[in-house]
Amino acid sequence: MEIVGRIIVALPEMSGTSKAGNPWKKREYVLETQENYPKKVHFDFFGERADQYPLNVGDFIKLSFDIESREYNGRWFTSIRGWKSEPATADAPGAMPAPGQAFPDPVPPVGYGAPAAGGYQAAPAMPAPSQTDDLPF
Repeated sequence: MEIVGRIIVALPEMSGTSKAGNPWKKREYVLETQENYPKKVHFDFFGERADQYPLNVGDFIKLSFDIESREYNGRWFTSIRGWKSEPATADAPGAMPAPGQAFPDPVPPVGYGAPAAGGYQAAPAMPAPSQTDDLPF
């Protein structure tokens, strides 16, 4: 899976030693999508990828990731594990338009027809209320 956005938080690196005696490290980040209603996504790079993809606050990236869940003491935990990061381009899906550029036309809802020269067609007219309709709205 992939997502495009800007890094808004870079948490400190965590490291330790596993029960088997192997060293491990992890870097966590928060990415914010560049949509009308932005979403914040917490993800991490684990192991050698923590050093392979160093990110900084403000970086605009395309993140490739996997979602994984695991059970612990009867509860389930889900994490987003990044496996690749690359600088995003302005034409990447989900990217904001460059300053001075307009947003692309949205896809109209079903039943509204194709866009006319001046914009989308108006919604179909509502039927007139009948005399037996006793609803207050």
